[in-house]
Amino acid sequence: MSLPVLSVVIPVYNEEDSLAALFARLYPALDALAKPYEVIFINDGSRDRSAGILTEQFHLRPDVTRVILFNGNFGQHRAILAGFEHVRGQQIVTLDADLQNPPEDIATLLVEMDKGHDYVGSIRRQRNDSLWRHWASRAMNRLREKITRIKMTDQGCMMRAYSRRIIDTINQCNEMHTFIPALAYSFSQKPTEVVIGHEERHAGESKYSLYSLIRLNFDLMTGFSLVPLQFFSMLGMLVSIGSGLLFAYLLGRRLIVGPEEGGIFTLFALVFFLVGIALFGIGLLGEYIGRIYQEVRERPRYLIAAVLEKKASIDTEQADPV
Repeated sequence: MSLPVLSVVIPVYNEEDSLAALFARLYPALDALAKPYEVIFINDGSRDRSAGILTEQFHLRPDVTRVILFNGNFGQHRAILAGFEHVRGQQIVTLDADLQNPPEDIATLLVEMDKGHDYVGSIRRQRNDSLWRHWASRAMNRLREKITRIKMTDQGCMMRAYSRRIIDTINQCNEMHTFIPALAYSFSQKPTEVVIGHEERHAGESKYSLYSLIRLNFDLMTGFSLVPLQFFSMLGMLVSIGSGLLFAYLLGRRLIVGPEEGGIFTLFALVFFLVGIALFGIGLLGEYIGRIYQEVRERPRYLIAAVLEKKASIDTEQADPV
């Protein structure tokens, strides 16, 4: 295989109904760019026929196709990290397999790369998501920008372009949990954003549940800033001062006015409120401690069963765990 200029990294998880349509649009769009390219598919432990379909596509276009097969499900971001470990191009584009972001818009990102930008984010022109997902994404974008100082207009869009320097820097990181667009932005010197299309899923349904979205944003907040801990420390200090003032007031009232019989339910409400704050703080602290626990174990982020790529005499290579 000749050395490609462009590498397209696509994680795949249970996308058997979308892959044929993806192939039909992706390869013509890349051929039209008139530059050497490669497409790296990472099968993230799919339970359907995705792995077999990817294998068939490899045999159809072995000159530009590479397939990484995981031996389990490790998540979208770890799949992308595995792709980053194998890319050979100088311009790297990440793309979802569900066709919500048109492959034809890859050219739009590369135009900005050719202008000297090392990081090109994307903004969906018209989101075809449910209303609650749209509102939740907008709220988390604002909160993330204030906490981490990472500016991404649309953090939920995975179609992005990165320079080789950024990818090499990301490959030096050994974090178990991270948010790739934010990590890449923190390493960029000349970032920019472009507007791209957004379509309904060709088939299937989103792999991101509400819990997954919450987990993703926890990784983003706790992985790039200590502000949540600092904020809660300040809140604890304010609650402590308020509790001390309330105790002094109640003690003075008891000495001057005498004991009172009412107010028991108000006291319960106050106690429950303070207990709720304490439990939230314990959970937040546990999030940071949990990240430390996962890092110190130094377990592999993913396990690769095989890599399909064109070689002189061998098409399939057994890879070591990464």
